[in-house]
Amino acid sequence: MNDELKLKISLLPESPGVYLYLNKEGTVIYVGKAKRLKRRVSSYFNRVHPVMRTNMLVRHIYDMRYIVVNSEEEALDLENSLIKEYKPRYNVLLKDDKSYPWICVTRELYPRVFLTRDTQPKGARMFGPYPKVEVAKALIDTLRQIYPLRTCRHNLTPENVEARKHRLCLQYHIKHCEGCCQAYVTPEHYGEHIDQIKQILNGDTKLVSDYLMTEMQRLAGEMKFEEANELKHRYLLIENYRAKSVIVSPTIHNLDVFALLRDNDEAYVNYMHLRRGAIVQSMTLEYKFVDADSDETDAELMSSAIHSIHERFAGTYVADRITETLVNVLPDFIPAGCGNIAIPQRGDKRKLLAISLKNAQQFKTEKEKRLEKLNPEQRTMRTLTTLQRDFHLKELPRHIECFDNSNISGTSPVASCVVFVNAKPSKKDYRHFNIKTVTGPDDYASMKEVLSRRYSRLLSENQPLPQLVVLDGGKGQLSAALEVFDQLGIRGQVAVIGIAKRLNEIYFPGDSVPLFIDKNSESLKVVQHLRDEAHRFGIKHHRSVRSKSQTHSLLDDIAGIGPSTRQLLLKHFKSIKRLREAPDLEIIGLIGKSRGLKVINALKNNLS
Repeated sequence: MNDELKLKISLLPESPGVYLYLNKEGTVIYVGKAKRLKRRVSSYFNRVHPVMRTNMLVRHIYDMRYIVVNSEEEALDLENSLIKEYKPRYNVLLKDDKSYPWICVTRELYPRVFLTRDTQPKGARMFGPYPKVEVAKALIDTLRQIYPLRTCRHNLTPENVEARKHRLCLQYHIKHCEGCCQAYVTPEHYGEHIDQIKQILNGDTKLVSDYLMTEMQRLAGEMKFEEANELKHRYLLIENYRAKSVIVSPTIHNLDVFALLRDNDEAYVNYMHLRRGAIVQSMTLEYKFVDADSDETDAELMSSAIHSIHERFAGTYVADRITETLVNVLPDFIPAGCGNIAIPQRGDKRKLLAISLKNAQQFKTEKEKRLEKLNPEQRTMRTLTTLQRDFHLKELPRHIECFDNSNISGTSPVASCVVFVNAKPSKKDYRHFNIKTVTGPDDYASMKEVLSRRYSRLLSENQPLPQLVVLDGGKGQLSAALEVFDQLGIRGQVAVIGIAKRLNEIYFPGDSVPLFIDKNSESLKVVQHLRDEAHRFGIKHHRSVRSKSQTHSLLDDIAGIGPSTRQLLLKHFKSIKRLREAPDLEIIGLIGKSRGLKVINALKNNLS
């Protein structure tokens, strides 16, 4: 395994997807699917395999590509399509003509609904594919129980129906069919059933699930448990059924997908080409700007990306004329050969665009991880720079402190201080505080006390002050902090912000309107980590203090009475109440005169 391949594998995501292995000539030699790409691909290279063919495959792997999808089912469908497209040498099991089952709804006067593996029947609408044939069969069986569908293959043209050419069959007599061949049901009424079935096959299975649940409960009420259990099995299959894959569809042919992702001074455009329902080309283009305020618009970037892809794959575009191009940003200039260009709003094409955008995001993440491996300091600098920009700081916030108060109705009040150095927790610098001067649940006064104690000590010990202080609270806590900073004379030296209950609301001194941070921003992730750590550390200390106060007794405050004596008294008298009621001689006889008189006097002086 070469160094570049090692790096690629180390950066793989723990997401569902499909991986393609290539040899030195760039030929696809194996296609596989994975629930977790990184774990699955790594397993090829960390052991000697018992199957010789697998070891031979590993020896010939020179490069790897992958496509991220939403689920394992989609990965299974895409794997099947890519194997049919590339016919890799080592995928022996799926090189034949077998394919996944589909449910077909014909376009006839009285349409039929049946299972098929032919993905391109004439004059029909296809639903699927279904990775598990039992799911498709259970769905069709249930549909036939709900709706009286015809199962015969008669050619029911208007002329044949009018001439009564075909005879009624058993399905009519057992009330599984309404007698389409004899026109006992109108095409309009039958068509209503078909419209509802199409809705169910599009993914809205609630009607089927409700029917099965009602029938299952009815049979159970009639003590027909075997029949109810059969329906339960079918119900669970339908509940676990997922709608057809957005990757494989016989109606999607010669289609391009472009998804643009922009991030400050960079942009990424993912490209996918689909042929016969399979993704046969996938790559991501990267654009770098001189500065984040570049005047190049998204529309211009999209035009440039489409033009670049058309040039790169010019040979394939001669054979495959593009019928449609899906984008998430309309280009300002539409190059020739794009076909119909559109931003899909719903359905399979919208989901395809979402997958393309997901792969662009994955490319960006992989690039950042690659740079981090080569230069770990780079990510730290990027995070600190983002924090400095978002919070309008004078200098990089290498040292950040976050404070949080904890109490229950004013009892056992404590506070926590967590410290981040270079945007990472520095747990050796964490501190907790027991509130000493505040009575009752007063968060603002508690915050004043904690900040005063913390920073007066740092100043007295000539310790460096943080560049940023984060307070878990809104404008009230922020005002309390500013009073303390004014008293200590450090207001201009230390930046301070408050976090409202909604995490993305940030309050600044002197500004009553909060700043809303983008939920995908690195700054918000750091602030969230800070507050989570402050909560965790504060609650842990508060529980400890509360636990100690709950196990504290009068005997703990008597001088000269140690743990052994306390244990002996409680073991003998069982409680403080019984100890108070006990005769003096009994106490003295148990622990001696000197210690006994100390306990007796303490009990008399403290009658509560």
